[in-house]
This record gives sequence, structure tokens and C-alpha cells, in this order.
Amino acid sequence: DTPKDSGEALLEDVDIPSRRVLITGATGLLGRAVFKEFNENNWNTVGCGYRRAQPRFEHVNLLDSIAVHDIIHDFQPHVIVHCAAERRPDVVEGQPDAASQLNVAASANLAKEAAGVGAFLIYISTDYVFDGTSPPYKETDVPNPLNLYGKTKLEGEKAVLENNEDTAVLRIPVLYGEVERLEESAVTVMFDKVQFSNKSANMDHWQQRFPTNVKDVAAVCRQLAEKRMLDPSIKGTFHWSGNEQMTKYEMACAIADAFNLPSSHLRPITDSPVVGALRPRNAQLDCSKLEMLGIGQRTPFRAGIRESLWPFLVDKRWRQTVFH
Repeated sequence: DTPKDSGEALLEDVDIPSRRVLITGATGLLGRAVFKEFNENNWNTVGCGYRRAQPRFEHVNLLDSIAVHDIIHDFQPHVIVHCAAERRPDVVEGQPDAASQLNVAASANLAKEAAGVGAFLIYISTDYVFDGTSPPYKETDVPNPLNLYGKTKLEGEKAVLENNEDTAVLRIPVLYGEVERLEESAVTVMFDKVQFSNKSANMDHWQQRFPTNVKDVAAVCRQLAEKRMLDPSIKGTFHWSGNEQMTKYEMACAIADAFNLPSSHLRPITDSPVVGALRPRNAQLDCSKLEMLGIGQRTPFRAGIRESLWPFLVDKRWRQTVFH
């Protein structure tokens, strides 16, 4: 049995997946997880990024409609997952025009281009479209965003649905996961305050949050896309969320506990925050619509946060006890 020519062997053995997916914001916390999830599950996956675009991702400015048209027409994706956004409420308040360009105008254009090639668009939105006064919120509940971030994301929802009726809007809450820098997530950014127990730290104990692992959201995106390939009725608005309700103070205590660190230096603040953009008190998302479709997965917070944060642990003795 003669060995094949190496080039020939490569062509025969490497099966290029026929399903194509394009991910925007692929360099971000959520986008990296979405890219990985599709890529590891037999999808031909292309990611695009802007500020952080690396060799493995296409460099695309989503505000450049010609560049967007070109990548979509060249690649002809079956699915587009739109993760790119300005997600920091205080930054949106400070730069309203830039935020609206990315969160609304670029989303509308992407929806038009998706319709042009018959691609299924998943637009990532937020629990901040709700005012947080009467949770839990179903997909049919009337949005009432309290801050400009929530308003721009809601405008983005309307824009994508107007430009492409076959779009899915996926609303999700505060995210965490395997960060490149602690500041990438509003959950992981607390780790330094947790670790440096020589200094007392005030932690919000007013806003009720549902920290959600990006791997779980990525799985939902893929499951939604795969269901949609078999069933064109999959469209409209969907909610996904972790199911562990915690304030930032409670998250910080859970993080401390996950790493056997003290939490006595953490101080719960029960007043509603005064500085920065207004936040909803409790915008809990009801996820029963996706659950009824058999879609979803949930990583327990302690397991997920341990996996995400151990590289940032300062006290290396802990690693010895766990991994050896």
C-alpha cells in the first residue's frame, strides 16, 4: 500500500464543513466563545474584529458598509452572529453618537446585507432593554430601557427586525468567561478587590444580576442556528440567562469562596448607585421559550468563575493545592 502524496491526502481527509457562519466582534469576550463553539462543531467559521483583530480574524470596520458588503458577499454565510457592540453603559453615555453608530446603524446595515444573501442573523441584545421593576421578563414584555446603552440596543433590535424579518434577537444579561484582561467583564473585574483583602472594598448589594457564562451563550447561538437550518420559523426574540441570582457583593463573596479567599473585607452597599448610567434593579429574563425548544446549557457560577479566574490568581499556593 503506497503512501499517498501528502497534498492529495490532505484534500481527501480534510472535510471542509459546508455550513458557513460569520461572527462579528470575534475578538471580544463573547465573540471568542461563539467563534470557538461553531468552529469546534463542524461549522466553517469566519470571525471579524476591529481594534483587536489578530491573524485568525478578518479586520472589518462595521461602520464601513462597503467592507461589510464585501466580506458577506465573498463568504456567503448561512448564519451571522452579531456580537460586536459598545457594551459599557458609562462609555455609551459619554460617546452617544459613536455608540449609536455601532449599536444601531451598523446593526441595521448588517441585517440588510444578511437578507441580501439569505443569511440567518442572530443579533445579541441585553436585559438592559427592561427597567427592572417587574421581573421576570418574557420576550413579549414591553421594554423600557433606563439608560442610553439599553436604548441603543433596543433601537438596534428594532432596526434589525425592520431590515430583515428572519432575524433572531437574543437578549442576555451580564457576561463572564475566560477573559484576556479582568476588565473585559463586569464580573471578573472584581477579582482584584476580592484578592487584596488588606483593603476593605465597597460592593453593590442592590442590583440583582444573573451572571452568565459566554460558553453557555455560545452554545445557545449554535443550537439556535442549527435548529433554524431545519426550521425557518425560528426567528424573533429570545431570552437566555444564567439562573443564579446575585448582587455584585454576592458574586464577590462567591469568587472569594471559589478560591478559598477571605471575604470579610468586602462591604455590601444596599443603596441604589448614584454615579454613572441608571441601572435596572432586577431585569431577570424568563428563558422558558428557548428551554421549550430544548435549547440551552448552564454552567454553575462557581465552576465557571474558577475556570475563568485562576490564571489571575496572585497567591500561587492555591494552584498547588488544586492541581497537584
